[in-house]
Amino acid sequence: MPSPYSYADIADLASLSPTVATARIRNISMIPAERAPGVAAGVTRNYVEADVQSLIRGEVALARRVGFVMDLPAQRRAAQAVKGKTFVLFGRSGGQPDRLQLISSSALLPLTPATEAKVRTIVAELLSADAPPVITGIGEAFHVAGTVAGEGETQIFLATQGGQPVSLSIIRRPDLAPRFGVALGEVVDEAAAIPPADTLLWYRLACILPAALPADALAKLEAADADAAQADYRAFMGQLGACPRAKPPLLGNSHASG
Repeated sequence: MPSPYSYADIADLASLSPTVATARIRNISMIPAERAPGVAAGVTRNYVEADVQSLIRGEVALARRVGFVMDLPAQRRAAQAVKGKTFVLFGRSGGQPDRLQLISSSALLPLTPATEAKVRTIVAELLSADAPPVITGIGEAFHVAGTVAGEGETQIFLATQGGQPVSLSIIRRPDLAPRFGVALGEVVDEAAAIPPADTLLWYRLACILPAALPADALAKLEAADADAAQADYRAFMGQLGACPRAKPPLLGNSHASG
């Protein structure tokens, strides 16, 4: 059976998590209300103990049993739905080998072979030496019209977390389909193509870039060139395709344990 979680669901969590592990929930103990200020009505704060089965990604070593704090709906069945089940946990070190801090309220995914395989694939991509950089926005766009109708080229430079060059290119020729490419470097490779779906480069483009070019990216272009660049960018995003998210069910809000 395939995983119910999309590539983006898991990449969202894994990208923010220095620690990813599989673990079975052993115990859940409700924390008295007087020791849990600020908890919303209808919610309880709980201390959770889990037996670690495997470490998929680790900033530091984890103990065989870890604890973390998590808010759950007050109904008794909420805790029962979690206890005894095995999950993939996404978090960071809680300061000690036996402490973990989940990164969000949906940072526990029920473990299935398909979900674990997808998590391991994505984590391996994130840790790869040639992983594409994190895209943080759009820089400048340029468009050059051709000498005949239907001919033109648009190049769009992206901003990245580490400053590495990334650019998009859209080349149009009369009577030919547009050619779309992504360059990871200073030189634009004319053989570059759209990355396949469910890969890290696709995720960092399709799931992060806006649907349209911002006005400041077009500020230096004449109106006709700006319109052409905007149309080319929209066509590029259409080729990338949508970034589906299944929105994992809310298990409760997580907090640092200590």
